[in-house]
Amino acid sequence: MLTKKAFKKRWKNLVKEHEALLTKPNKRVKKGFNGLYYRYKRPVLTAAHTPLHWRYDLNYETNPYLMQRIGINATFNSGALYVDGRYLLMVRVEGWDRKSFFAVAESPNGTDHFRFWDRPVTLPETEDPDTNVYDMRLVTHEDGWIYGIFCAERKDPSAPAGDTSMATASGGIVRTRNLIDWERLPDFISHHGQQRNLVLHPEFVDGKYAFYTRPQDGFIEVGGGGGIGWALVDDITRAEAFEEKIIEEKVYHTIKELKNGQGPAPIKTTMGWLHLAHGVRNCAAGLRYVLYLFMTSLDDPSEVIASPGGYFMAPEGDERVGDVSNVLFSNGWICDDKDNVYIYYGSSDTRMHVASTTISRLVDYCLNTPEDGLRSAASVQAINNLIDKNL
Repeated sequence: MLTKKAFKKRWKNLVKEHEALLTKPNKRVKKGFNGLYYRYKRPVLTAAHTPLHWRYDLNYETNPYLMQRIGINATFNSGALYVDGRYLLMVRVEGWDRKSFFAVAESPNGTDHFRFWDRPVTLPETEDPDTNVYDMRLVTHEDGWIYGIFCAERKDPSAPAGDTSMATASGGIVRTRNLIDWERLPDFISHHGQQRNLVLHPEFVDGKYAFYTRPQDGFIEVGGGGGIGWALVDDITRAEAFEEKIIEEKVYHTIKELKNGQGPAPIKTTMGWLHLAHGVRNCAAGLRYVLYLFMTSLDDPSEVIASPGGYFMAPEGDERVGDVSNVLFSNGWICDDKDNVYIYYGSSDTRMHVASTTISRLVDYCLNTPEDGLRSAASVQAINNLIDKNL
């Protein structure tokens, strides 16, 4: 065991290293800028950013080797909220035990100096306790509440004897005024399959709560379901969708061939609602997740009015490596009071990054980028059209 003097010295060094990590500045990567967004040099959050007092027993008598008692594996797929000039992330934190939980991290500028609040979120449970929870979207709704919409995972009761891998996914719903005290509402009821990717629209539509859904037959595979759905609910305290219509379909030989889903809640602009979504295709290396944009009408948020072809962001460099490689996923973005947009995205189910842009850039991209022509010949034609314009 360590002497008390060595214990104190080791702790002092741990605190110094941790503080250096938390205060390290994050710079834009300007090389190769494509006019759409800036990436940043470093992830904004990693497992190492989590508080030391979550991981270490600081009592010499009970931890004389100053060992890490609780391990953190990853920080990713964060919801996001802008409150009084503060950039808040609702982070999916995964432990060494594979369980995920939620914790708030705060930054003064949106790109670095993120610090976790002292305690993780204490999430109320339903009568049917969740085994795992993840990927919370934060939405400040027109009704005055802040809602957290997340995936609630449980073991599938219909699994054959001995099969300990089958799971079910439901849309969990909580609400709060302060991100500390949470009220758990009943899970979203869908009559069209499992709901692993549920998002709340921030405004009432025809006096009802509106949800973006992704009905799927199983926990992983969408089967006959899939696509971004749209459902209206009378009462969010007993959220039940009797009808769901698909407004953004999965399409053969595209970035959303296998499945697609809404990312964070959309951002309202003068030209329409801006949507960030993920698209998934299968390839020799496994599932590849990328991010894409589309826009819907202000009058009818379920009507798509712009669909730029291809992906908006895809994994690059170190982003491609992690627990689940070749994945970008976003369920949080922030538009601040100057119309700057900060896109928070997880890479390979391991760490959190940020990209920055503006509303005007995103709207221009959506309205003036060619749609996917769905054939090689159409792709060549789109390039030739641009060449003709330029030459």
